[in-house]
Amino acid sequence: MATLSNMMASGRKASEETAGSAAISVTTALNLAKRSLEGIRVKVIGEVSEFANKPGYKAVYFTIKDDSSSLGCMIWQGEYRKLGIDVKIGDLVEVTGYFTLYAKAGRMNFMARVIEYAGAGDLRLKVERLAKQLEAEGLMRPERKRPIPPSVERVAVVTSPRGKAIQDVLRTLRRRSPYVEVSVVGVPVEGKDAPDWICEGLRVADASDCDVILLVRGGGSYESLMPFNDEQVARTVAACAKPVVTGIGHEPDNSIADMVGDVRCSTPTAAAEAVAPSIADLQSRISSAGNRMGMALQAKADRAQMQLTALKARPIFTDPQALTGNLAMRIDSDAERLHRAILNAMASDERSLANAKGKLASLAPRLFDRQRNVIALSAARLNDLSPLTILGRGYSIAYDDGGHILKSVEGVNVSDSIQVRVSDGTIDCTVEGIGREEA
Repeated sequence: MATLSNMMASGRKASEETAGSAAISVTTALNLAKRSLEGIRVKVIGEVSEFANKPGYKAVYFTIKDDSSSLGCMIWQGEYRKLGIDVKIGDLVEVTGYFTLYAKAGRMNFMARVIEYAGAGDLRLKVERLAKQLEAEGLMRPERKRPIPPSVERVAVVTSPRGKAIQDVLRTLRRRSPYVEVSVVGVPVEGKDAPDWICEGLRVADASDCDVILLVRGGGSYESLMPFNDEQVARTVAACAKPVVTGIGHEPDNSIADMVGDVRCSTPTAAAEAVAPSIADLQSRISSAGNRMGMALQAKADRAQMQLTALKARPIFTDPQALTGNLAMRIDSDAERLHRAILNAMASDERSLANAKGKLASLAPRLFDRQRNVIALSAARLNDLSPLTILGRGYSIAYDDGGHILKSVEGVNVSDSIQVRVSDGTIDCTVEGIGREEA
């Protein structure tokens, strides 16, 4: 890379080459200057004052400046995208490249090849990358942040014990809420070892019986606030079981600890005010709560009175018949329905009985025909087997004087009186002799 002395030597050489020679055209002169400039590569540091990266442009145009001068720069779109940075107005950058000349307009630009953040700009880039990483992990999600307890009695303050921040916090707490118990966990808030001390202070505060933790420090340069952009500090803040309220630096300052904390305040004083409402505020809140409670009770009493009035106006309380009237009407209606149902059932039964009688009358003759035939056959058989029928054919039956049928001569003696039954009457006889037949 060429130094300033090399640039001056090249310029003197070009002047010597042209001295005493014939005059040259403007184009030749500008091309000569262009070649001379493009052979010199330098690294320039400055603050970005203008920046234009418009769609459709082949190059990105920007201006860097210091206290007394400004330099127009450009870089091709493809090279800018490869750098992976997002340059903003106000960034302090180091630009490596070379000067070039646009011959048509006689305008000089600085053609950038590399752009890097310088000083605080580099720190900001690192902080921005860490913030994106922690955000992707969910440490900054609103749903994981906890509100300040409504009634704070004990506060642990993690800060430098000799800084202005602790004085502001104590003065604010004494003025607004003198009843709050304050524990100070003194730690260095600046320097190489400050992140380790801040993490240890947060763990000590979290292990105490405090209701909320204040992590505060006064204002300072961006570099002096870097301990609060430390990754380990951010993870320790997120891991605290107690709500963490931050008040770091001044109003514009915003650290990663602020982003992962539960409540961010702009200053240490504002952080103290956030956790400790003033006595006047408490009195106002109590009075407001009392008014709301009274209004709620009055509204409830009014609703109860309206309900009571509506109940008193109901017919059951104003008309003695209201309680039994509907029941009596239902009984009358049911009785009428029952009477009609009985009549309808009786009429249906009468029709069913008449139908049954008609069917029985038509079926009865056919039902008895068979029985008549059976009886007639049985009567014929009985008649054939009847003793009277046998007697009608010339047979007779003899009975002894006891009325028993004489089946053998063994049961009769001579001179016994017997009775003989014939078909048309009886004959009384006296036995005069007995004859036996041989089998």
